Amino acid sequence: MSHSGYDAVIVGGGHNALVCGAYMARAGKRVLVLERRTMIGGAAVSEEVWPGYKVSIASFVMALLQPKVILDLELKKYGLEVLPAPPLFMPLPDGRSVTFWPDQEKMRDEIARISPADGSVYLDYRKHMEGLAPYLQRLIWETPPNVGSRRPKDLLALLKLAVRYWDIGPKFYDFYDVLTQSAYDFLGRWFENDTVKAMLSYYAGGGGGNGSPKTPTTAYALLRPYVRDHGTAAGGAGFVRGGMGGISDAIAASGRAYGLEIRTDAEVHRIILENEQATGVELASGERIMASAVIANADAKTTFLKLIGKDALPIDFAAAIQSFRTTSSVFKVNLAVSELPRYTAFDPKTAGFDYPVQVRIGSSIDYLERAFDDSKYGGIARNPLMTVMAPSVLDSTVAPPGMHLLSIFGGHVAYDLKDMDWETGREVLYDRVMDTLETYAPGMRQRVVHRQILAPPDFERILSLPGGHVHHGDITVDQIFFRRPAPGYADYRTPFKNLYLASASVHPGGGVTGVPGHNAAKVILGDLK
Repeated sequence: MSHSGYDAVIVGGGHNALVCGAYMARAGKRVLVLERRTMIGGAAVSEEVWPGYKVSIASFVMALLQPKVILDLELKKYGLEVLPAPPLFMPLPDGRSVTFWPDQEKMRDEIARISPADGSVYLDYRKHMEGLAPYLQRLIWETPPNVGSRRPKDLLALLKLAVRYWDIGPKFYDFYDVLTQSAYDFLGRWFENDTVKAMLSYYAGGGGGNGSPKTPTTAYALLRPYVRDHGTAAGGAGFVRGGMGGISDAIAASGRAYGLEIRTDAEVHRIILENEQATGVELASGERIMASAVIANADAKTTFLKLIGKDALPIDFAAAIQSFRTTSSVFKVNLAVSELPRYTAFDPKTAGFDYPVQVRIGSSIDYLERAFDDSKYGGIARNPLMTVMAPSVLDSTVAPPGMHLLSIFGGHVAYDLKDMDWETGREVLYDRVMDTLETYAPGMRQRVVHRQILAPPDFERILSLPGGHVHHGDITVDQIFFRRPAPGYADYRTPFKNLYLASASVHPGGGVTGVPGHNAAKVILGDLK
């Protein structure tokens, strides 16, 4: 069976696929999204893992979805509701704690309690980062030019980019530092206290990347939180009512209102190429769907090495895709609990809010480094770094009455374990997560009713994330902008005419931002004119 008449068919139904499809549908194009699973959303999904629970099995909080995407696609109109969360809380081993206040002066004072010297320079650090943020906020919307090309069109695109960012001036060196230095070394320009450095560099390894604060190039992670403006009409960050699938559902509803078609249980077996040009897809069922453009929301390795095949690729391009680093070291443990953790370091009267919905565990540089070291040598962190979230405190729809949902995102674990398989490894990981949690919230084991343990191979198997990497690949200086996913093909196009990428495998990379989908749609719509 064969179908035709589509302007575009999109392989995969992740949030970037839906963003791309929604923009194209609003431009009057007939677009079909094909999702392998029974539900859309990719890693931005809510699943009923246990009866009555809506579990965000992968991504967990809305922190980066761009206001432009929210406003352009009218996502609030189509059901998106973001619930603001109280400040993040970090208990310390000695019984003290740190609260991450959004107010800069309160945060300065909080740091000063730990280190007066570091508190005195915190606002200087913020000013420095905020001076770089506007360039990054602009850069994410750019289509990376081909810097190695000598074609007049590509040279002109490179020249225009240089003109647009001419005002960066002396800040170029500051950007160079962010892209090349470790988070630890970069923070050392301002801060001296170990706990303060650990607080600020936590997401160098705890944000989905494959590294630690002392890993070169991880300073870039310090800038990523500044990529979103939380002061627009789109609203700030927080937990999505109904779980992260609420984002995907709202995007899908926005697209459907303009004719976007979405099919689930529709696994694509191969991308059809004729004369070096993509003409459609063939499903696992044998059904063929033809379209003017094929857009891959799958990761780059799956797209090119599986759906097309290495032998059909240009040699240099195939080598670049094969060497794209996609091995992950993060995990997720989701728990249904009868009672919330009772953190011994938290006092609501002292804190000024009722309960810490987001708790970060990993309060020293050595702690963060050792957690990563364990994974580097094929193991599971003895003391994992963890972000422990309790979305049911804010959102009663994600757990049955009287019950709660805990979502624990952490690191680090090896994709390939050296001394055990993952059947055994999951139990070891669970025990170490619970041991770590009970250090700060005693008695939690006995409150666990259900549990889901997801290691990198599980992310790969369930969500088709290569190597289990939530960003489709490391976001480091050699795998961003001009080079994501391969030199010469960072502009959402591929070596094959009418085949495009719209996923975390392309600029600006992973995170639930919607930007790869937006940028790809812009390029494709221009080509289809």
